[in-house]
Amino acid sequence: MTGGGIALIIIALAFILVALFLIILFKKVMKLIDSINKIIKTTDHTISAVTKEVDVLTYQVDILLTKTNALVEDVSEKVATIDLFFAAIADLSASVSDLNTKSRKLLTHISAGTKTASKFASMTIVGKHVFKLLKNREKKKGS
Repeated sequence: MTGGGIALIIIALAFILVALFLIILFKKVMKLIDSINKIIKTTDHTISAVTKEVDVLTYQVDILLTKTNALVEDVSEKVATIDLFFAAIADLSASVSDLNTKSRKLLTHISAGTKTASKFASMTIVGKHVFKLLKNREKKKGS
């Protein structure tokens, strides 16, 4: 064999080695692509299941929010009613306080009038006794 024949054999062997390497590489790439496809299918299935569960949860949350809004509205109405009730109680308290103050003034006034009436009654009694004494004296003088 000549130098050109040996070079040709070396090139042929190198080409065969490159071809084998490419075939092995291609098989590994195909296995990798198959694995990626399986992962994608599993991911799609998982996403689909999660989406269905999220849809159910979204529906339940929507119902819960509707009920919560109705409850908050009901509580707000009741609080407004209670506010009116407490305002009425505050007005009643002020009225009772005014009545209490006026009653004390009236009792003070009546108490002062009672003292005056007591004095007048005492004076009347004293006056009656004095009048009787004077009458008795006149009778004794006249007899």
